[in-house]
Amino acid sequence: MSEQNPAPVARPVDTSLLGDEHVRVYRETNGEHGYIWNGVPILLLTTTGRRSGEPRTTPIIFTPYGNSWVIMASRGGSPTHPAWYLNLLDEARVQVQVKADICEAVARTAASPEREQIWAEAVKTWPNYDVYQSRTSRQIPVVVLEPVCKQ
Repeated sequence: MSEQNPAPVARPVDTSLLGDEHVRVYRETNGEHGYIWNGVPILLLTTTGRRSGEPRTTPIIFTPYGNSWVIMASRGGSPTHPAWYLNLLDEARVQVQVKADICEAVARTAASPEREQIWAEAVKTWPNYDVYQSRTSRQIPVVVLEPVCKQ
């Protein structure tokens, strides 16, 4: 009898700080509040709205990657990509805030084999990524944010 791998189980998440409120608190305190969320680091990603042309800021879990940051376009395992990912496909220049540091960056989607290496590291930071991937047939994009300013 063969054993099957059990489906990943999501760890509980505190959702008391989300969305626009998370962005507001993070900015007002330079990340003193909101940088650590559910035990993981958060950055603020500002993209340019692909339809509106307006800045759109999203708090998102990140993993350091050399001098860059990595974020996952997981959207909790939704069948569609998050709006911020679609925005950066149209305009790769973004703004990143980590605590009080604000920097311009260029976003790129990692390809194999780099993608799988980054994924393995990111799952160490947020194991729910494996759960999210199990919920969708799309391959969750791994995004590298390469700074164009000094860190």
